[in-house]
Amino acid sequence: MYKVFFNDRTVYFGDNFSRAFERNKGLFYKYNNIHELNELIEMFSLLNQINSLYIFHEDMLMVIEEFKACFRVIEAGGGLVFNVNHEFLAIKRNGVWDLPKGKLEKGEDFRGAAMREVEEETGLSGLKLVEPLLSTYHTYRLKGEKVLKKTRWFEMEYKGTDKPVLQAKEGITDYRWVTPGSTDFIRQNTYASILDVLYMRKLI
Repeated sequence: MYKVFFNDRTVYFGDNFSRAFERNKGLFYKYNNIHELNELIEMFSLLNQINSLYIFHEDMLMVIEEFKACFRVIEAGGGLVFNVNHEFLAIKRNGVWDLPKGKLEKGEDFRGAAMREVEEETGLSGLKLVEPLLSTYHTYRLKGEKVLKKTRWFEMEYKGTDKPVLQAKEGITDYRWVTPGSTDFIRQNTYASILDVLYMRKLI
């Protein structure tokens, strides 16, 4: 089942209404048309007391594309960086624990953007891209416009000994090399999409 984060709330996409209805609580909607879908998105964004929205249709991929059409789509690349001690790098951006990431520039692919952004935000050089991990989606408002941000994450390796030099202009003020499992401080102050990346690698 695909999902998109609205801050700490979630929109799920699936093709089996009855099974999800039995197991979950939230708002359920069977896709009809894009105009109705757009109105539903606006409504869900205002109903903070509802944590989950489930959107169903037999052609799930089609509905996801229709959902994307309701937003301005921005693509980004990010990195989960491990050092030689098998610790991963967390950064504090605008007061919230995060992972290094940033938007694709013109002509870039996800891999290139992920490497460039991690290097720029952390000041680390000599990074090695190990493998792709997953893609996460989250939404926000930018000057009144609905934005859907897709971030493709990659595992990276850093064998150097230099300390990170943080990119202050991006609001990055702190960092920690984190031992897997010692992540309570992150869970208490991070984004749902970041937790998804950490859960995938069983770091929490």
